[in-house]
Amino acid sequence: MTTTETGPGTRESNGFRHELYPYAGEDAFLGGTVEFIREALESDEAVVVAVPRGKESLLRAELSDAGPVKFVDAAAPGRNPGRLIAAWQAWITDRAAEGRPVRGISETAWDEARTSADRAELRYHEWLLNRAFARSPSWWLLCPYDTSDAEPTALQALSRCHPYIRREGAAARNESYKPHEPYAFEELAAPCGPSVELPFRHGDLTIVRARVTHCADEHGLDGRKLRELLVAVTELATNSIRHADGRGTLRTWAQDGSLVCEFRDNGYIADPLAGRCKPSHHQIGGRGLWLVHQLCDLVEIRSEPETGTVIRVHMDLPG
Repeated sequence: MTTTETGPGTRESNGFRHELYPYAGEDAFLGGTVEFIREALESDEAVVVAVPRGKESLLRAELSDAGPVKFVDAAAPGRNPGRLIAAWQAWITDRAAEGRPVRGISETAWDEARTSADRAELRYHEWLLNRAFARSPSWWLLCPYDTSDAEPTALQALSRCHPYIRREGAAARNESYKPHEPYAFEELAAPCGPSVELPFRHGDLTIVRARVTHCADEHGLDGRKLRELLVAVTELATNSIRHADGRGTLRTWAQDGSLVCEFRDNGYIADPLAGRCKPSHHQIGGRGLWLVHQLCDLVEIRSEPETGTVIRVHMDLPG
């Protein structure tokens, strides 16, 4: 259900405006995004566009005479959606320095998401954007989503992450977006094959690294990727020891072309943005999860005060 339509070019407030734009096919993509960009330029607003390369080529061809539009590499942050908020913070800060309001266009390459875990984390990223930029300077983000081959349930799940939905040039408030309710996570997938469980406590970091190294050897993960994974698992095991009664449990297995390392403990991570925003030079703490997101190909975090924390890190296997 949507209410309160707003016409083209309307800014309802000075805060962050986050819209979903469902469309079907290239013509509809161009119709909605080009109109959005031209409105911004006519209002002397800066524009940042992060879309898959094929869509970028379409837009560049349509906008050859439209003035300055900043195209950024949507693939630069890598596969892990946990890096995207920091990327947008950098892109927006760069354009906002000009002293003008900013509009952005962000289309995820949903067809490149390999697994249900990837898609779930991409949706969660869309929901977290509202938290990350709740108090930011004025800017407006349009998120195109191609419905041509999408399941209706996928569109429904994504729409719950956007306060507004744009159709036929007009945006309406989306009442299925509930900002004060907890995010509805999908259940973590059960391991599809054998997993090995290792309880650990203070003094066991060497054992944790040895267990991960052994599992990596079994599945052909070595070199730089293994070294980065070992740094990440050391950070996570250390967090369990420091913040969860000095103990935790590690499970390892291979699934969907990745090596998965899961850490469970009875601690609680209160901030859903932990690890997703780049720490400042003066910040004390909070760098461990940031480092984990930078090193791993996918990170899943589930944390509740009553049940504790589960963190899964995925590292792509060769081939």
